[in-house]
Amino acid sequence: MHPDVIRVLLTKEEIAARVKEMAAEITRDYQGKSVLMICILRGAVLFFADIARAIDLDVRLDFMAVSSYGAGVSTSGEVRIIKDVSQPIEGLDVILVEDIIDTGHTLQYLKRLLNNRNPASLKICSLLDKPDRRETELEGDYVGFRVPNEFVVGYGLDYAEKYRNLPDVCILKPEIYLSAKNKKC
Repeated sequence: MHPDVIRVLLTKEEIAARVKEMAAEITRDYQGKSVLMICILRGAVLFFADIARAIDLDVRLDFMAVSSYGAGVSTSGEVRIIKDVSQPIEGLDVILVEDIIDTGHTLQYLKRLLNNRNPASLKICSLLDKPDRRETELEGDYVGFRVPNEFVVGYGLDYAEKYRNLPDVCILKPEIYLSAKNKKC
């Protein structure tokens, strides 16, 4: 276990099993259709790769990069599009793939933005959901795990661009992010 984590919350085996279940659900729901999966970079990239490979459909892939956190631990509330999708989505069945649903502000903004582009359908697929932090009415359509209000890293999730490569989802020691926060004050 990495020295900066308190404990493993979800093992790579638990994640792999749940990703397979979610992919089967998406395959059933979109049977006979083609889907465009949009990965929200960078946190969702590992989950995105795993679930896209497990879906048994005609799948196209695209990417968006957004920023609402910067280097901090809480959202700024302002969403900036750093990289937009590279193709029109009008008339397509779109699945927006995210690492975690937290306050819901970023995904609510993206859902509104993408719905204005007239997709045939738009669903949200997220590895994690942290409902205790929700500040919007947004819910995911495909959710892997509901997690407690802890600072989680690993399997793509980061703190200050670190820990993304951990194979499990882990709870980060508070002194790691609190000490950085105190240094900035």
